[in-house]
Amino acid sequence: MTDEIDLPLAGVRVVEIGQLIAIPSAGQQLSDLGAEVIKLEPPGGEPARQIDADYARGIFYGYNRGKRSICLDLKDSADLQRARDLIASSDILLHNLRPGTLDRLGFSSTELQRLRPEIIAVSVSGYGAEGPSATRAGLDIAAQAESGLMSVTGEADSPPQRVGAPVIDHATSYVVAQAVLAALLRRERTGRGSSVRVSLLDVAIHLQTANWIEWQVSGKPMSRKGNGQPSVAPAADVFRAADGELVISGYQPQAWIELCKAIDLPELADDPRFTTNALRVENRVDLVATIEKQLCHRSAAEAVEHLTAAGVVAAVVRDYDQVICADDVIANRTFIPGTNEHGEQYLTPAMPYRAEPPMARTELSQVPALNEWTTSTR
Repeated sequence: MTDEIDLPLAGVRVVEIGQLIAIPSAGQQLSDLGAEVIKLEPPGGEPARQIDADYARGIFYGYNRGKRSICLDLKDSADLQRARDLIASSDILLHNLRPGTLDRLGFSSTELQRLRPEIIAVSVSGYGAEGPSATRAGLDIAAQAESGLMSVTGEADSPPQRVGAPVIDHATSYVVAQAVLAALLRRERTGRGSSVRVSLLDVAIHLQTANWIEWQVSGKPMSRKGNGQPSVAPAADVFRAADGELVISGYQPQAWIELCKAIDLPELADDPRFTTNALRVENRVDLVATIEKQLCHRSAAEAVEHLTAAGVVAAVVRDYDQVICADDVIANRTFIPGTNEHGEQYLTPAMPYRAEPPMARTELSQVPALNEWTTSTR
């Protein structure tokens, strides 16, 4: 069991006024690192508690373990004062209220500094606090759409597609956690708090940094290319094997030569259609078909083992049933147990790094029942 005293954020109190993924996930990370996280919820609970869908349960169970739940109506003067007292005794405030909402409640940056000069306040919005969309509601899918990410995701002859998981929300939560840790480190040196603003749109654009530079360098519009990387091949292309699919990345000059040898076609490296990366991109359909023909008699696992032995990067395309049973996942303890508010257990991904001594909780932790800790924290 992890020693709570040794966790890096032991003794740090966080107030979380958040819903769905970005802020709750950031709060979950801080909780795993040892912080006391108090989830301030409206009457009836945050939306993920109320939506009747398995996905909503996944969201709530995934990002709220080990927290304390307090139910307050911020439109009620008495409850607003309780929230004020709670914030005044905390180190960090996380929220994803629309820009201006916190100000109207009496928690402007100036007021927060008056309440507690050392407080670190981090807000998440859809589009940032300054532009014309500042007050628009923003979700992961909107950020994927308006950041250009969907425009480069999917097949060339099909409509734009979203990424299969809410990657912008998740990435935003990591950015929030990073900002909190940086602000805490600076506070150690200066004694001053911080006000940090994060937007889903900024994060979504930042995730595409290489694409933005490529777009400028090439002078060409970015477009959808399916699974393959638009400007290198083979890279991220999916190949059919006897029992499933695998991906291969072999576009670097030496990797391409080794790939040709590994599929028993060393002469392919000198094929005039494929001698350069640009030609392989141009003739990608023929390239994929040629490689696939050499692999289709093997299972995906056998093909990956064979290619890996030859120094080629390859991986089996797994579904969730296969992932949770994978040897690497089990050996690295990628999943840890959690418990919902009804005492039912499930597996949830652990913090994606390991340290000695441990820096994150690894023991069973529970999702709070609504308002569970109200009495004990007042």
